[in-house]
Amino acid sequence: MFWQKRKVFLTGHTGFKGSWLSLWLEQLGAVTRGFALAPPTEPSLFAAASVARGVESVEGNICDLHALRSSLQAFRPEVVFHLAAQPLVRASYVDPVGTYAANVLGTANLLEAVRSCDSVRAVVIITTDKCYENKEWLWAYRENDRLGGHDPYSSSKACAELVVASYRSSFFAPERHAQHGVALASARAGNVIGGGDWAQDRLIPDIMRGFARGETVRIRNPRAVRPWQHVLEPLRGYLMLAEQLVEQGPQCAEAWNFGPEYNDARPVQWIIEHLAATWGAGAHWEMDAAEHPHEAQMLKLDWTKAAERLGWKPTLSLEQALQRTADWYRASSSGAEMRAYTLGQIDAYAKAAQGSLR
Repeated sequence: MFWQKRKVFLTGHTGFKGSWLSLWLEQLGAVTRGFALAPPTEPSLFAAASVARGVESVEGNICDLHALRSSLQAFRPEVVFHLAAQPLVRASYVDPVGTYAANVLGTANLLEAVRSCDSVRAVVIITTDKCYENKEWLWAYRENDRLGGHDPYSSSKACAELVVASYRSSFFAPERHAQHGVALASARAGNVIGGGDWAQDRLIPDIMRGFARGETVRIRNPRAVRPWQHVLEPLRGYLMLAEQLVEQGPQCAEAWNFGPEYNDARPVQWIIEHLAATWGAGAHWEMDAAEHPHEAQMLKLDWTKAAERLGWKPTLSLEQALQRTADWYRASSSGAEMRAYTLGQIDAYAKAAQGSLR
């Protein structure tokens, strides 16, 4: 088993994706230290699934280089996943400077900390599908397409990708891997969905909150098309990528897309109508006609490279992803023990993925 007793340092472990990844790493037998601020929402998946039971949790800010470096050096991990970020487009309009500080400077701090820790062999920096210069075209973006970003969040993630590329060229160059020993990659996922996301101004959490309360959900951008995928899909990609970085070194030290099947890039209206039908009684929605900040209308990802070189491909259809998401929130609303329930969803997904992870 590759992950058994392997030491993993994970930033952002208290967030939505970080909590799911922490639980999966625990299930795989890894020894994990998480470094992050307190959970960003109340409630949170971190608390609901008792994530801290399976990870050494350190509260800290990735903008504090000294604290981050000290924690990394003391733990001496072999694998690093960087998920800590300000993850919301609309929040970036409210606090653009804070968004750039977390997403750009935070990434630079993490990579600077790695430079001082000679135990690290693989680093996966998580950015987003929104790092591409969005031309609102029908074609899916490939890893070599131009970076950009209309809003502060998207452009901050494009900047983070440039920081990764610069550190790879300057300090972790593939041709000098024998000297520094670090393989550095970045990963760009689609719009992730799944249980335990309670962020404000994010589609699925807003829908689930409204349905659970019997309120009418207001949708601001029903025609927008996104590459929707269950959160476990890209997390499997990150884990597979990290394995290859350890075992093959610089051969996989690049940028990677992890997206859904092409036909699962659907408009927002399709998502809410499908969820409303799945939820049943009490599920209502309406168009929000108020003026809102700019958000892209069309976005798709091409994950051909991950399929051909990593052997990764999506496991769940969008309908299955939505069903599992609705099931999670319904179980939470009914008072189920959510740590066991969440670990059960991970186990069921891993079996469905047919043993892609060793």
